[in-house]
Amino acid sequence: MRMALVLLLVLAPPAAADATLHGLFGDHMVLQRDAKVPVWGRADPGEKVKVIFAGHTQVATADDEGRWRVELGPLGAKTGRKLVVAARNRITLRDVCVGDVWICSGQSNMAWPVKAAANAEEEIRRSKDPGLRLFAVPHRVSGAPLPDVTGRWVAAEPNTVAAFSAVAYFFGAELRRGQRVPVGLIHTSWGGTPAEAWTRDATLRSDEWLVPIVERWEQVLRDWPAKQKVFEQRLRKWQAQARAARAAGRKPPRRPRPPRGPNHPHRASGLFNAMIAPLLPFSIRGAIWYQGESNAGRAEQYRRLFPAMIRDWRAAWGAGDFPFLFVQLANFRARKPQPAESDWAELREAQALALREPGTGMAVAIDIGEAGNIHPKNKQEVGRRLALAARSVAYGETEVEVSGPRLARCAFEGALVVAEFDQAIVTSDKGPPKGFAVAGKDRKFHWADARVEGRRITLSCPAVPEPVALRYAWACNPECNVVNRPGLPAPPFRTDDWPGVTAGKR
Repeated sequence: MRMALVLLLVLAPPAAADATLHGLFGDHMVLQRDAKVPVWGRADPGEKVKVIFAGHTQVATADDEGRWRVELGPLGAKTGRKLVVAARNRITLRDVCVGDVWICSGQSNMAWPVKAAANAEEEIRRSKDPGLRLFAVPHRVSGAPLPDVTGRWVAAEPNTVAAFSAVAYFFGAELRRGQRVPVGLIHTSWGGTPAEAWTRDATLRSDEWLVPIVERWEQVLRDWPAKQKVFEQRLRKWQAQARAARAAGRKPPRRPRPPRGPNHPHRASGLFNAMIAPLLPFSIRGAIWYQGESNAGRAEQYRRLFPAMIRDWRAAWGAGDFPFLFVQLANFRARKPQPAESDWAELREAQALALREPGTGMAVAIDIGEAGNIHPKNKQEVGRRLALAARSVAYGETEVEVSGPRLARCAFEGALVVAEFDQAIVTSDKGPPKGFAVAGKDRKFHWADARVEGRRITLSCPAVPEPVALRYAWACNPECNVVNRPGLPAPPFRTDDWPGVTAGKR
């Protein structure tokens, strides 16, 4: 009898599994309007799966590995609909909207929550908006691309907004005011992380400037097992010392730090694999990005890394050159009395050079930082300026000014420098322009006197009788005041290409 029962259990077919949806699909979600919308998940191999939404029906058959996928749309903007997945089982998602979906990524200034921003209590109190939906990707690191993500979509309200990315939230709120369609924000960022962590391995290996990053991490991973054993020994010793110190009423010694290893968030490609790859190929309108502080010491390399990352994301999504909008680093650190070299200025330049990529936009933040705070609290203006870039790049509003005056051309005429800009120039404090420095062939910069004439600024400096180079706002925390009539600041620039403090650092 027992043998017969065992044979029945062995020979019985495996229990059929319910069809499932990928983790990005859930109640209150936002699907991308005016585009093909992939919907995918898992089921038993060979099982037919029907997806029904807003009058669209698509059918797929799960492949040999149990994967299924359909494409809906294009879809017009909608609110409050049901999405049904019908297989052996039935899944019904409620309150599904169609509008615009944005990826929001970067390091700590993107991660910074609304509750820590300026005027937080008031912003949170008035945050309720059923048309603004939020999804937060959990922190994970992986050596290989992960297939799925956990999380849930929620509508914007005080309980959900407080801990959400401030930059992303204020950007989304601005879009809601202008576009009047549902907006979905997928927040996937990690404080202190470099851009290479968000870039695929193959992309890093394809550029000789970026290969050293991969090689460093390969060495870190080779060294990690031995270093981890040493750390565990030190940790046990520390634990004993800490217990003894507490028993004696003393302050425990400092806890030893673990070595970098497979789960370190700086791992090359580790965050792309764990926090971007699981989102693919979810249909999106574009991406916003606030990062760069962790790469400032390698700003020259960032000239190659950042545009490579942008191209990498676009290739991974396979949806063309979707809008990619980013924040140029804000002013930070103590202000220097004389012109000097600056790694942050070089990083800002590297960011601005990424505007050569199609479909990009930059929010200039050189006037809204804080000298003593790497996380300035005015995230409202950062979000607003990103939304201005979106209006121009993503929504085709040709009359929108995205930044203050940009240098159009520069002429060196004896003792004078004549800089011509693309917009009329005013100054934020109604005084003469500040932040300009000139240098002669000796490459030593001195502050210049400036005079505004419409779109032109004429500059001179008694200490530099024959200037050959001009710089503006070239410092970690420059004193600068050139804006356009709407008050947007001119981005920092230089006319020289002399090697900076990050030259050759990879």
